[in-house]
Amino acid sequence: MDALTVHRLHFAFTVTFHYLFPQLTMGLALLIVVLKTMALSTGNEHYNQAARFWVKIFAINFALGVVTGIPMEFQFGTNWARFSKAAGGVIGQTLAMEGVFSFFLESSFLGLFVFGEKRLGPRAHWFAAFLVFAGSWLSGFFIIATDAWMQHPTGYRLGPNGEILLTSFWGLLLNPWVFWQYLHNMIGSVVTASFVMASIGAFYLLTRRHEDFGRTFVRLGVIAGTVSTLLMIFPTGDGQGKNIAYLQPPTLAAMEGLFETENGAPLAILGQPDVDRHRLDNPLIVPRALSFLTYQRWGAQVKGLNEFSPDLWPDNIPMLYFSYHIMVGLGTLFVGAMALAAFSLWRGKLYGQRPLLWMLMLMLPFPYIATTAGWVTAEMGRQPWLIYGLMRTPAGVSPHVSAGNAIFTLLGFMGMYTILAILGMFLVCREIDEGPAHAAAN
Repeated sequence: MDALTVHRLHFAFTVTFHYLFPQLTMGLALLIVVLKTMALSTGNEHYNQAARFWVKIFAINFALGVVTGIPMEFQFGTNWARFSKAAGGVIGQTLAMEGVFSFFLESSFLGLFVFGEKRLGPRAHWFAAFLVFAGSWLSGFFIIATDAWMQHPTGYRLGPNGEILLTSFWGLLLNPWVFWQYLHNMIGSVVTASFVMASIGAFYLLTRRHEDFGRTFVRLGVIAGTVSTLLMIFPTGDGQGKNIAYLQPPTLAAMEGLFETENGAPLAILGQPDVDRHRLDNPLIVPRALSFLTYQRWGAQVKGLNEFSPDLWPDNIPMLYFSYHIMVGLGTLFVGAMALAAFSLWRGKLYGQRPLLWMLMLMLPFPYIATTAGWVTAEMGRQPWLIYGLMRTPAGVSPHVSAGNAIFTLLGFMGMYTILAILGMFLVCREIDEGPAHAAAN
C-alpha cells in the first residue's frame, strides 16, 4: 500500500470517527434551546429537568468531539504538509476563527449552562443555552466554509511560488458553495438529534420507565424530525445537488452512474456501475427524472462521464455511487418513518403503539450511517482534486512521511479511539439508565 493511500485512509478514519460526536451536539443544542424555551414559557419544571438530562448527553459528546477533533488539525501538517504549505494562508483563516471564536463561545457557556443554573436566573440560563447553540452552529459554519473552499475555491490568487494567497476574506466566507452545504449539514445534525431523542423516549415508553419524559422526548423528536427530514430533501438537498450539477458535473454523472450524455436523463434508483464497460448494470430507473430534478425540464441535457477526460473522473466511482444512494435511500426512509410517527402523534395514539415505538427506537443508528455516507459522497466526489481545479490529491501529501510511518500512527489512533468509543458508550448508557430524574437531582 502506497503512502498516499495510507494518508487518505488515516484522515478518513479520524474525521469519520470525530464527526460521530458533533453531528449530535449541533442538533441537540437546538433541541435543548427548545426545551428551555418551553420551560421558560410554561413555568413547568419538567422541561428544565428534560434539558438537564440532555445537556449531560451533550457534554459527553462534546468532550469526545474535542478530544478527537484536535488531532485532525495536526494531520494537516503531519500527513498533508504540501497542502498546508500551499493553502494554509486561506484555510488557516476559517480554522483559526472556528477555534478562537466559536469553540470558546460554545465551551465557555456550556460550563455556565451545566454548573451555573443555581446562580443564573431562568432567563440568563436560557441565554446560556442559546449561546451554546450559537457557538456550535458558528463552529459548523467555519468548518463548512473551509470544506466549501476546497470544493469550489474563491477569493484567491496564485503567488509567484505557486502558493495560494487569499485576496478576499468575504469571498472565502460567502463562497456560493457554502450556503446550501452549510444548511444541508446543519439540518442533518438536527435529523440525527431528533432520531436520538425520539429513540431514547421510545425506549423509556417501551420499558415503562420515566414515561412522562419519554412522551416529551418522543413528541419533540418526532416533530423536529418530521420538519428536518423534509428540509433535508428540499430545499437544502436540492440546492446542494444543483451546486454539484453546475460546478462539478463529472461528480454528478458519477453519483448517478450516468456514463453517456442524455437528453431527458433517467434517475437511477438501483444499479451497479461497471466502470470498465461504461454502463450501469441491472438499473431500476425513473425515466427523465434526473433532467427534471437538476434543470426543471424533462428533456434537459445531463452530461455523462463520456463528456470528460477520464483523468477528471472521481477515482472510485462505485464507492461514490453507492454512498450517494445509501444517503438518499436512508433519507427517504427517514421521511416515511417520521411522517408515520407524526400522523400517529397527531391522532393521539403514538405513545401506546408499540410497533411504532420499536421502529423509533431501532432507527437510532441510521442517521449516523446516512450522514457518514453523505460526507463520503462529498469528499469522494471532489476527487481527484484536493482543491477542486487547483491541486490534485497526490500533490498535497507530506513527501517525507512514509507508508510505514502513517500505518503506525493509524493503528495507534484505532486503538485509542476504540477505548474512547467504549468509554463514551458506557457514559451515555449510564446516563440513559439513570434517567432524567437522576439528572434533575444532581
